[in-house]
Amino acid sequence: MPLVIAMDGPSGSGKSSASKGVARALGLRYLDTGAMYRAMTWWMLRAGVPVEDASAVAARALEPAIECGTDPDAPAIAVDGADVSGPIRTREVTNAVSAVSSVPAVRTRLVDLQREIIGAGGIVVEGRDIGTVVAPDAAVKVFLTASEEVRAARRAKELEADPDVSVQVTQAEQARRDRIDSTRKASPLTKAAGAHEIDSTELGLDEVIEAVVRLAKERE
Repeated sequence: MPLVIAMDGPSGSGKSSASKGVARALGLRYLDTGAMYRAMTWWMLRAGVPVEDASAVAARALEPAIECGTDPDAPAIAVDGADVSGPIRTREVTNAVSAVSSVPAVRTRLVDLQREIIGAGGIVVEGRDIGTVVAPDAAVKVFLTASEEVRAARRAKELEADPDVSVQVTQAEQARRDRIDSTRKASPLTKAAGAHEIDSTELGLDEVIEAVVRLAKERE
């Protein structure tokens, strides 16, 4: 059976960097499911859909064509044929993505696409509901976390070009996202049964990658 590694955890825990590193180390593909929800959110914002209106979002969830690459060195994401790798990382999208991703019609659409991609072979998949919903039979399940302060500092560094962003502002926005993601009815953020929890607060990226690679090799 192709090796599937599920990497779940909150924003700023280091999932993306660790997942790509693990994929490289093991020669696997890589899928950023969060980018898919961001792409959907970006499209909704561009289309003028009120993202806090779940019915309005659901009514248009089937419209955008979303394509997600699986190369850990160049994980492309496109909407209707246009590269949106940069635009989906803006603060505007970040603050709207939890509302869009909580809509069941959006999750159904994207989970079907994610499972299709996963089914093509060995892969490291990162997100918030991979081990619980998308790939509950994954051979290795990891729940990656870190302290709120460290997660906020990491996220603020990513957005340092924005003069309105500070660690304090980022932490407040992050806490709001955590609350929405953890309490939503559709696929809430939670640790999957059998998942290995890794706290990256005081760990370097290489240490996190090594820990996950070790878990994968223990399965062989």
